[in-house]
Amino acid sequence: MAKGKAHVQSSAVQLPQFSSRDYSSFFLAGALCCTITHGAMTPIDVVKTRIQVNPAYAKQSMLSGARLVVANEGPKALLTGFGPTAVGYFVQGGAKFSGYEFCKKKAVDLVGSPEAAVKYRTAIYLGSASVAEFFADILLTPLEATRIRLVSERGYASGLVTGFSRLAREGGIRELYAGFVPILFKQIPYAIGQFTVNELCHELAFRSMSYETRFNLSTAEKFSIQLGSGIVAGFAAAVLSQPADTLLSQINKGHGPSGSMFHRLYVLARQAGPRGLFAGLGPRMVMTAGLVSGQFLLYGAIKEALGAPPGVEIHKEESTVVL
Repeated sequence: MAKGKAHVQSSAVQLPQFSSRDYSSFFLAGALCCTITHGAMTPIDVVKTRIQVNPAYAKQSMLSGARLVVANEGPKALLTGFGPTAVGYFVQGGAKFSGYEFCKKKAVDLVGSPEAAVKYRTAIYLGSASVAEFFADILLTPLEATRIRLVSERGYASGLVTGFSRLAREGGIRELYAGFVPILFKQIPYAIGQFTVNELCHELAFRSMSYETRFNLSTAEKFSIQLGSGIVAGFAAAVLSQPADTLLSQINKGHGPSGSMFHRLYVLARQAGPRGLFAGLGPRMVMTAGLVSGQFLLYGAIKEALGAPPGVEIHKEESTVVL
């Protein structure tokens, strides 16, 4: 039988109408998926931060760095900063995921129709991720500053409450938000990589299937697509945000000259150079791939358990079917 290609175009995209309860479910699902995954990655993040800010660890691998931390400070040191990590990413994750769902839907409304939104889908993904992350970082920044101070300065405080209190007492709001600009430079590219690449990976996977195949995927096949898309998105998020992640660790440890934040970032970036800015990228790519894929898998599962509807889909639904 001869083989040909038939192009199948999707029917009109249906735009869901989310209630306040739906957004609450999005927030809780995002909060739980982020706090669980970031909390579980605390030991990796401890070693990664040591590699970035401590010259004694600069040439260590992930494994040798972990051994050095345990040898010098004991096993408990690998959980340093767990409190602010769990709390910080609970509020940040909830705001980011629910904010992304909100912004994406509002963007589709602004464009005029779901069909028109397909043409501008990449811009919608980029803009929604950026806006959601901006507001989420207002909540995250003070807790992230506390976490980095606990991880980078041995004996700084005993935990979240004492570390946050000391930082607020000694530096005030200025010190708590000293890392806000660099955290935006870090987190917005991270969110862009996370959400945009994940959406595009799903689109590529679905466009290679017929509609019948797509809507009859097995649980294992759905899991494979979600996991693969999350891993690729995690790699992208790590690479895009690595330079700012390194600078953020330096800023929160008090490194750099006095002056405006942009001046401090410029001087620190020149001092570090390309090699220094990407120090620790390998371990961070591993960590971020696990974080992002785990977050998307958990987010979907928790939303389903809460009875929340799926998010807005504006993929280009054109499939090529071999006949």
